[in-house]
Amino acid sequence: MANHQTLVALSRTPIAEKLVFELKNHAHLIGVSLHTLGDQLFNGAYYSARWECSANLDTLQREALRSIASNYSTDLCFLRADLVSQDIQVLAMDMDSTLINIECIDEIADFTGKKSAVAAITEATMRGEIKDFKESLRRRVALLEGVHADALESVYRERLKPNPGAAELLAGANERGIYSLLVSGGFTFFTEKLRLQLGIKQTQANTLEIIDGKLTGKVLGDIVDGFAKAAHLDAVCERLGCTKANSITMGDGANDLIMMNGSGISVAYKAKPVVKEKADAAFDHVGLDAALLLIS
Repeated sequence: MANHQTLVALSRTPIAEKLVFELKNHAHLIGVSLHTLGDQLFNGAYYSARWECSANLDTLQREALRSIASNYSTDLCFLRADLVSQDIQVLAMDMDSTLINIECIDEIADFTGKKSAVAAITEATMRGEIKDFKESLRRRVALLEGVHADALESVYRERLKPNPGAAELLAGANERGIYSLLVSGGFTFFTEKLRLQLGIKQTQANTLEIIDGKLTGKVLGDIVDGFAKAAHLDAVCERLGCTKANSITMGDGANDLIMMNGSGISVAYKAKPVVKEKADAAFDHVGLDAALLLIS
């Protein structure tokens, strides 16, 4: 691995000279230098600027620079200096709270009056406090027993929305010939609709058991957890004749980390702290489609 990194700033507004000064000043204080790479760019939606960093920064150093950038509503990404954007062949994404605005299971639970109970388990799981995702999902799905299947359609129609930039990201990926994979610990009812809506090439998720028009509180077949997400990504890469290093991965919760680890670019979207600190890019201010600037 190269002994330096490329830093990329992304913002909805012009990147302030004062921010650049503060970033370079802090870098100097920790014994590294930032060398400007080209002019600030604008693609019609986001402004971007790049620097070559003289060293690979550790977690605390990255978080300190991200904190400075955040004061200017700017997101900061740390990329391998030897990354070749044309080598990215796969886009692998989580669904709930990454591609879309909700945790579907929490919204389904709202139809039983158990949203708070389910949401508490979901939140603890995404923060990494509950380590066994499969057991967490079984506990939550059990609370959905008796919910009419029509509730799924209501959640999709009334509550689910793609997050900002989702459609543009998928369109851009398809235009570049990048294979899109949606891997979710959520449910096939929603992933299949999103596949058709957004032009996603492949989806993998969990299937809710429905008998006599009602949810039984059980999941059919093997549960898609963090290990399964990573395995599905590996399988796609093998089929395409590339490796995980040729992928860009996006997620928000702890169960996305196995999939994200070792990918060419990992993006944490409005993510839990445990995910942000490990990801190459952390999006808190820009939309999902800003990822296209990292591979252009």
